[in-house]
Amino acid sequence: MSEPVSDAVDAVRSGASTLQRNPVLRAFARAGYAVNGLIHILIGAIAISVAFGDEGEADQGGALAQIATYPFGVVILWVLVVGLVSLGLFQLVEAALVRGTDKDDWAERGKEAAKGVAYLAIGGSASAYALGGSPNSAEQSRDLSEFLIATPGGLFLLIAVGVVAMAVGAYFVVKGARKKFLRDLALPGGWWTRAATTLGIAGYVAKGIAVFVVGVLFVVAAVTVDASEATGLDGALKSLAELPFGGVVLIVIGVGLIAYGVYCFVRARFRR
Repeated sequence: MSEPVSDAVDAVRSGASTLQRNPVLRAFARAGYAVNGLIHILIGAIAISVAFGDEGEADQGGALAQIATYPFGVVILWVLVVGLVSLGLFQLVEAALVRGTDKDDWAERGKEAAKGVAYLAIGGSASAYALGGSPNSAEQSRDLSEFLIATPGGLFLLIAVGVVAMAVGAYFVVKGARKKFLRDLALPGGWWTRAATTLGIAGYVAKGIAVFVVGVLFVVAAVTVDASEATGLDGALKSLAELPFGGVVLIVIGVGLIAYGVYCFVRARFRR
């Protein structure tokens, strides 16, 4: 690495390290975990209500739309925006501070950066609702699929999007089943450890299954050249309801997403 490039990298890491230690950013980032938990609790509750025949959009958009109907809902949405954007920036800072050049280092760097971008995207959606908009997540997924299908080579990109989502879903399931999420926490032991373990296993496995099905639907959309198949999280959860005993499956996934939401509150309090 040339000296100017090395100096630039060192400058970026120095700035990132300063941001990481900033108590305001750290406090807002912890709040970001909590508001992300609130969103997952609402998604899980909507999924359960759908299993019982109610209408609803069981995804981030549906959760944000529901918050907008609450008293002081706009204020709550702006709190979500601040928390999620802060958490997104914090994850990008964490990515910048990963040292080393081997495969594991790059994987860790990419994972932290991807989480940062995801939190920023959810924060952007929350800001749209706070400003009075109502973007539809399922329609956005279909629009992306339509664009890729109409683009030369887009079918392969759409398949890639689906495969990546399936891989992320599988990662969540494995992380939950193997209790790897406990590495993210500094728990005092006893009851807190038992509670966090139960919530984490149920939450990560449920979220992983949901995200995996989202990926499957993107692949199906590419294979069938039918953008309507790619309906995001809402469509993925509702597709589970169409399976034998699908209502029970959807209720179990909904309970798991609520567990993940509560786990996020635990992580906000005891993040390592």
